[in-house]
Amino acid sequence: MAKDKSIEEKVEEYYKTKFDEYGIRHFGKTERINDDISSALSKAVSKTGGNGKNFPDIQLLLQDNHSRRIPVMIEAKGEKNKLEKLDKNGHIIQETVWTSDSKPNAKNHHKKGDKNYSTIINYATNGALHYGRAILKYSNYDEVLIIGINGTTLNDKGQVTDPECKAYYVSKKNNFVPKHVEELDSSLILLKQNNVSRLYRILDNLNLTEEEIESIKANTENELETKIKAIHQRLYDDKSLKTTLNTNDKLYVFTGLIMAGLATNGVKRLEVSDLSSNNSETWNDGSIVLEHIKAFLTARHATTDKIDLITSLLGTVFKNKTMWQPSNGESLIKSLFAQISQDIIPLLESNLHLDFTGKILNSLSDWVSIDNDKANDVVLTPSYVTHFMARLARTNKDSFVWDLAMGSGGFLVSAMDIMIKDAEKKIQDKDKLEAKVTNIKENQLLGVEILGNIYILAVLNMILMGDGSTHMYRDDSHNLYTQLGKKFPATVFLLNPPYSAAGKGFIFVQEALSQMTEGYAAILIQENAGSGNGLPYTKNILKDNTLVASIRMPNDLFSGKASVQTAIYVFKVAEPHDKDNLVTFIDMSEDGYTRQNRKKSSQEVNLRNTDHAKERYAEVEAIILGKKPKTNYYTEANGKVIKDSVSLEGNDWTFGQHQVIDTTPTEEDFKKVVAEYLSWKVNQLIKDGRV
Repeated sequence: MAKDKSIEEKVEEYYKTKFDEYGIRHFGKTERINDDISSALSKAVSKTGGNGKNFPDIQLLLQDNHSRRIPVMIEAKGEKNKLEKLDKNGHIIQETVWTSDSKPNAKNHHKKGDKNYSTIINYATNGALHYGRAILKYSNYDEVLIIGINGTTLNDKGQVTDPECKAYYVSKKNNFVPKHVEELDSSLILLKQNNVSRLYRILDNLNLTEEEIESIKANTENELETKIKAIHQRLYDDKSLKTTLNTNDKLYVFTGLIMAGLATNGVKRLEVSDLSSNNSETWNDGSIVLEHIKAFLTARHATTDKIDLITSLLGTVFKNKTMWQPSNGESLIKSLFAQISQDIIPLLESNLHLDFTGKILNSLSDWVSIDNDKANDVVLTPSYVTHFMARLARTNKDSFVWDLAMGSGGFLVSAMDIMIKDAEKKIQDKDKLEAKVTNIKENQLLGVEILGNIYILAVLNMILMGDGSTHMYRDDSHNLYTQLGKKFPATVFLLNPPYSAAGKGFIFVQEALSQMTEGYAAILIQENAGSGNGLPYTKNILKDNTLVASIRMPNDLFSGKASVQTAIYVFKVAEPHDKDNLVTFIDMSEDGYTRQNRKKSSQEVNLRNTDHAKERYAEVEAIILGKKPKTNYYTEANGKVIKDSVSLEGNDWTFGQHQVIDTTPTEEDFKKVVAEYLSWKVNQLIKDGRV
């Protein structure tokens, strides 16, 4: 062991000598670059998961001529195969979990499920990434370089003969995903001052691909749901809370602690250490959290009435004595906040545009029915469907999007994501792009939700996006649609209405479309609403709007929550439907996904892409938008696509009503019947002994 340690020190010495040769200022374990970096390293958990400080072997601070500074965290090892450890997908491993209990007399005793920091401790690049993440989480830096260095052999002079290194760029813009900087693996000369500008150009080209972004989104959503479920299970198992917290209260615990713990300009992030577990009616962990929530909302420019509404809703749970009164020296609020700070908040501090609060609602609905949900009215539309529908409605950077029964805001989250990406693609000027993105968030999205517990989730969802909650209203949209329509020039309408409403929910569609003068609408609704159950609204809608498409969706789309046959109806707004217009009917009941009932499945992920689901959705999108599909899962030839007219009565919109079953026998049918007859005849002759 002493020998390995000696080699590790020689590895450090080798690279420090190189930095001296290049004229690069470097800092050792106990040296400080600046207060911001030192503070960040001290706030993060240590490499072993404890409270000790973090001490990178070597630290650098790069700077170009425009004051762009990038910290460099370097970790050294001196053993064979200790440069880095990757998982099967090529990702740098950080903490994992122990899969079994250690032996009772083990030096570092652990239980199954405890966090395992061994890869961070034992591998150079893995340890460097741990330090890099600390910088990004706790300092003002948005980007960092992490480098692992290693060597195993010394010559007669005690010099390393086989130095090796691996470098990665980690940034907030890339959602903290390490991007390999191959140019630095063979030489670190690009860190030299007169090469920094060239290095920065290389780093700026290390962007995530669309495939990587989608993969990160899926993994993050799965991880979020798993960790939310773990916290909810804890609340569910706590006997003292059985009669204390109802479903709404659980929603408020999650949202309130997240608001208190998120970082925002001008407000210090609430730390676990800020919660004192005081046993005081006036100053306790509940009151501290509520004050931070007010400060957070104020800093995010929420209106006074919105702040009052949210703090009023949250006040019930955080003023609950069971929540703030200490037990064994710690309140339940503090204990839960510690878990949320560690497991949830880091996953939210990205620009992924996730429907995060939908995950909360789905998690809670695994255990109890959502309040006010007697008619399956609170059903969260999956994010791949909300994105799909937003694209079917031609959403772009200039769209004005509204949803009059927004739930947790999933449609608006998806629309915002599409709008911002479209702006980034089409606007090159940085200042103009920033102004456009701000306008999208502040002026181009509108939502209404009547249920206070769901409304607060939608507000949090949009705040997590950088605040698109400006035009979000807690009210009955039937009372507001005329007023809102005059103020908001909507061009896209997206909706999954409560199916218990008039016309199976089509009343919302008629009201919204009556206030629009252009654009498109995509509605996810019970399919039979288009076969007469949506009257008189469906008939009235056709007087001023054109039915473009009818898409039958899988009957298990809401697996584990609601089992209804749904369809997506797409409309062109403010153009009366002509009886000779062709409508595109698509049977998408097989969409490539396999779903599992959440309540019965023991698996963490209830949605699996088992048959080219992404390609199937892209194909249907292309068909509806008049583009050339790249695949042919849905064609007129295979009976999955039908183009037909509809009456103006609003009662023949379903795929099945236009499907014609051809009963004319084919040549193959004739051959099959003859073959079956001959086989039967031979068998009869054998039985009769005539063969």
